[in-house]
Amino acid sequence: MAGKEPPNYLRVVDDLRKRILSGELAPGDKLPTEKELQQRWGFSTTIVKHALTLLRSEGLIEGRRGSGNYVRDRTQLVRRAHSRDSEAADRRPSWEAHSEKIPAAPQIAERLGIQPDEPVMFTRYRYLADGALIQLAYSYEPLAITGGTQVEYPEQGPVIGVVARMDFIGVAIDRFVEEVTTRPAMPEEAAALGLDRRGGMWVIAVERTY
Repeated sequence: MAGKEPPNYLRVVDDLRKRILSGELAPGDKLPTEKELQQRWGFSTTIVKHALTLLRSEGLIEGRRGSGNYVRDRTQLVRRAHSRDSEAADRRPSWEAHSEKIPAAPQIAERLGIQPDEPVMFTRYRYLADGALIQLAYSYEPLAITGGTQVEYPEQGPVIGVVARMDFIGVAIDRFVEEVTTRPAMPEEAAALGLDRRGGMWVIAVERTY
């Protein structure tokens, strides 16, 4: 039986990503316009815009006001990533996690396929580098699945990671849906991450549902 086709926006993303990584579209090359991509794929403006947003969030392309979208120079990104001195490079990242049982909000319940107010394990993560907060993450798991098991608390069981933990209790994860967007930071996010208003307060938001 043929597998289910990926969402239309991912078909556009996969095609352009492959062309960029293969060198067919080289750094500095201009991408086809949104109109040209719509004509090529037969997809709506919304789908094409979403695909381009995802590629920008991955750092593969950049938008230039009034000009279009261009392939980013990835060698520059690599040089910046390795420009730290040896002392800084030896420092390890760290993270913190706190879990508590809460009732599921309507939007969370919808994603998890449960009823609103059903109990979920909510875990708040803080990822740091050299003591500075660089990423926030929030996890919700139905206690109807994990409650009373060894993996009820995500970071306290015998195994770590969603797939490994679910497999440990006999729950097979066969797919996940991920959406990556950029958006303005919420006030509490901007404050926690120390974002400078003068430099813009935008964040990359990743929403993943197993």
